[in-house]
Amino acid sequence: MRRFGLTGYPLTHSWSQRFFNEKFKSEGFTDCRYELFPRRDLTGFREWISDQPDLYGLNVTIPYKISIIKLLDDMDKVALEIGAVNTIKISRISDIIRLKGFNTDAEGFRNSIPQPLRHYHALILGSGGASKAIAKAFRDLGIDFKLVSRTPLFGTGISYEGLDATEMSNATLIINTTPLGMFPDVETFPLIPYELITPHHLLIDLVYNPEETLFLKKGKARGAKTLNGLNMLQFQAELAFKIFFSD
Repeated sequence: MRRFGLTGYPLTHSWSQRFFNEKFKSEGFTDCRYELFPRRDLTGFREWISDQPDLYGLNVTIPYKISIIKLLDDMDKVALEIGAVNTIKISRISDIIRLKGFNTDAEGFRNSIPQPLRHYHALILGSGGASKAIAKAFRDLGIDFKLVSRTPLFGTGISYEGLDATEMSNATLIINTTPLGMFPDVETFPLIPYELITPHHLLIDLVYNPEETLFLKKGKARGAKTLNGLNMLQFQAELAFKIFFSD
């Protein structure tokens, strides 16, 4: 049996286990299964990998997409550029274990959004690993963006309090990369000035459980177009599947 799985914390929101196990079945991989491995921290992570001889790959979610990098042996060039990892391929040769990190979020996001994307300025809500992947996607698409966080780094972002009428009218594309609104904390949402949202805006939430978060509901109430993260989940998971079974 070959095992794969998802690590992060919490994992109660995740649909990855269902997706991959159905994928294994449809592709005829009868000797594979996908599990959830919730971890409150990364202490002993490499030792844990050593104790799982049938584990060949992991997906990584919040809050470890950045902090797990120091535990890897190698990263592909996309993950290096982004500075975040959401997929790990585990190679075993005799007693030597090598962990290589990849990032499928940026390409998964690009594949999931409507084309052509008629927006030229964006706000990325959040400063974690997912936001770095979205930033990479926007650079590739030639879309100007600002990172929005509670404590933005000087010169590289903006605070939520700084989202005035000018910023909101200029950036008609707003992406939530935070876990706010994710099951089970469905009553939370990013604190942006929703009264400044218009029908010209497109709001995208990387959260997919629930399918419509309060962030999206509030945007829709103002006439904005909305999109959740389910398509991105599927596209990035397909890319991770290819990585798991590549030579």
